[in-house]
Amino acid sequence: MYDIFSNYSSALLGGAIIGLSACLMMLFYGRITGISGLIWNTVQNRRSSFSSSGIFLGGMIIGALCVAYATDIETPPIHSNVFIIILSGLLVGYGTKLGSGCTSGHGICGISRLSIRSLAATGTFMTSGIATVYFMRHLI
Repeated sequence: MYDIFSNYSSALLGGAIIGLSACLMMLFYGRITGISGLIWNTVQNRRSSFSSSGIFLGGMIIGALCVAYATDIETPPIHSNVFIIILSGLLVGYGTKLGSGCTSGHGICGISRLSIRSLAATGTFMTSGIATVYFMRHLI
């Protein structure tokens, strides 16, 4: 018999861990787990390198390295212009400041708190992403 979770077990586990980490961040620190906000707080907090934001980001990096070491996941090479990659990163950073948060903050934490602003932001993220993929794959 076909097991519906066999192909999706890593995604299911990853989603559960993301949800758990967001809950624990709110429980222990009273903070939203928005990655752009955590990076901004780490950059702004020059007095203490062991802030909750820095510890969370360090855990993300260590976790990614552990998964890369423990599995056979290969990252495909990026075939793009360095200028385009840098420009894309700057535009994403500008968008997170303009939108008062990133997809993780609005999509995971904001929607779970039933924030109207986060519902609107996540709808905008998703619509823009779907339109971009359609445009890039089917119209160009």
